[in-house]
Amino acid sequence: MAIKIILICLIFNLFCSCLAFECGPLQDFCVPDNLAMLNGFICKNPMLAEANDFHYSGLDEPKNRTTQSGVIVTPVSVAQVPGLNTLGISMARVDYAPGAVNPPHFHPRASEMLVLIEGSLHVGFVTSNPENRLIQRVIQTGDVFVFPLGLMHFQRNVGNGNAVALLALNSQSPGITTIRDAEQNLPEELIPRHYT
Repeated sequence: MAIKIILICLIFNLFCSCLAFECGPLQDFCVPDNLAMLNGFICKNPMLAEANDFHYSGLDEPKNRTTQSGVIVTPVSVAQVPGLNTLGISMARVDYAPGAVNPPHFHPRASEMLVLIEGSLHVGFVTSNPENRLIQRVIQTGDVFVFPLGLMHFQRNVGNGNAVALLALNSQSPGITTIRDAEQNLPEELIPRHYT
């Protein structure tokens, strides 16, 4: 009986681990047959895979920074590169106008590594409860900063010119929740008075 319980616990643990995080692929790659599915994609025949399924062009091009926030994110995830499906990675280019802020946000399914290609950024993240400690610094061109999975983080251009960063994320679909946008959807009685 004890062996059955241990075996069931092990199987349950393995199953839950695969649901919580992306499991390793069972084949070399899995190019989606149809990107319209909500969660997970059916693989097309590997013999039909082609170079375009694994290619993206344009990360070298500066983006228009005249948006309201002054921050433009160019994602490279499974939606742009279907060959990323099941590989557990994605990336992005972020362009920052002078003084622009990528507001506090978190990625529920990924850690993030930022490589600053141009400019100066004030970056940081907040640790989880009970400490809620701010870990921050100003980084320069060529510096790397890591934001752990699920922790609220931000970037602010503190240089005199534009800034450009490349991000690497350990999920094909890291997700993003911007704190400001999430608060706007809460009922007013749930927002502490000192926030309003």
